[in-house]
Amino acid sequence: PASPQVLRALGTTWHPEHFTCSRCGQELSRRPFFERGGRPYCEEDYHRDFCPRCAYCAGPIQENVLTALEQTWHPEHFFCNHCGKVFGDDGFHEQGGKPYCRQDFLALFAPKCQGCGRPVTDSYLSALQGVWHPDCFVCAVSEGVRVSPQGSTSISPFLPLPQECLKGFAGGSFFELEGRPYCEVHFHERQGSLCQGCGRPITSRCVTAAGRKFHPEHFICSFCRRPLNKGTFHEHGDKMFCRACYDKLFL
Repeated sequence: PASPQVLRALGTTWHPEHFTCSRCGQELSRRPFFERGGRPYCEEDYHRDFCPRCAYCAGPIQENVLTALEQTWHPEHFFCNHCGKVFGDDGFHEQGGKPYCRQDFLALFAPKCQGCGRPVTDSYLSALQGVWHPDCFVCAVSEGVRVSPQGSTSISPFLPLPQECLKGFAGGSFFELEGRPYCEVHFHERQGSLCQGCGRPITSRCVTAAGRKFHPEHFICSFCRRPLNKGTFHEHGDKMFCRACYDKLFL
């Protein structure tokens, strides 16, 4: 009589019909099988029960496995949580347990510069309850533009503006108005407290005449340079004259 068929696997001998998957029971004598703990499994059940799971799709990872954020991933499923791009040489950044590319991480989570609104990634200044790029922490008034106390802008007709505007503040000293930094001249200009004679800030006594303010020593006749008396001067253009000089020049 013919000898019964036998199968050798896992270091022992089996009847072919008895060499079955330990989970689903299907015969493995003519199929690939995997071993775990000395027991045979079909390919499907082995991967389902013992392979690491992808954190994105929850499917078994049968080949290359990527480990990140204390989880395992199919390499093609480890991508930016915002834009969906697979990470390149720049790596990734983590926020709330999720991975982000550098560009999206900075755009979404990095502090923003109060001056330009772009992310702050390197050195910064902390001022006025916010952070600033050092190059952005400058006088809030553009060079060559006059800002009235009411907030309107126009080209200054007679006062020179400081060259340090739109540059860093010398010595770190600045003035704050409505949450924005200003140099001393533009702060006082916006407050309406610049002397119309010398163009410098008025910080003590002043003379107000014709809607303008002056240091007392700068409230003088534009021709003879003598002090003017409030109420006894005449205007011509944007200049002021004593009565004698006005009569001599314009009458």
